[in-house]
Amino acid sequence: MWNLPPADSVLHLLSWLALAAQAMTAALAAGRRSMDWMGVCLLGAITALGGGTLRDVLLGHYPLAWVERPSYLLLTLLAPFVTIAMARLVHRLTTAFLVLDAIGLVVFTIAGCDIAWQMNVPFGIVIVAGMITGCAGGVLRDILCNDVPLLFRAELYASVSLLTGLVYATGLSLGIGGGLWTAVTFALGLSFRLLAIRYKWNMPRFVFTGEERG
Repeated sequence: MWNLPPADSVLHLLSWLALAAQAMTAALAAGRRSMDWMGVCLLGAITALGGGTLRDVLLGHYPLAWVERPSYLLLTLLAPFVTIAMARLVHRLTTAFLVLDAIGLVVFTIAGCDIAWQMNVPFGIVIVAGMITGCAGGVLRDILCNDVPLLFRAELYASVSLLTGLVYATGLSLGIGGGLWTAVTFALGLSFRLLAIRYKWNMPRFVFTGEERG
């Protein structure tokens, strides 16, 4: 997705899938808020491109991906229309939303790590860049829809991005990169996220009501 080398065709194809998937999650979220079609399309673009844009700005990576390749922007504007057309045929929109969001989370994390790795930044920054790319778009979507972002709920979300980025970046540091490693990391990250949803794996909660004082 984000100016990837042509050799990594697996990541390139997955990134197109993730762009469409994240734009579709935005369309589903916008539909629950009864937004007009313009709002649906704008929310789709912000969700799909927001994480990569924020990462590029923070790392000084220019031009931005959607500026250099307007086809990315076009895809994120068209995918919501597909969602609008298919929404009435999808009976379990919540499940569709979570699966599409999981795809976007994992693929964008991998793509973010890949770009940061190409820039020769420290290992820890590679992981952070992956998390920003994977999580920020979904946070923007939820905030604009007046929802509590998935990132800030107890369920495993940022943890999935962290683990995915750690696995992928470790492989790169060991010289295991390439299409096969991308596919393996994607499968691991997506499985982890879907299992967390299925079995309701949660992070510990911090609850403080003030009643514990004194």
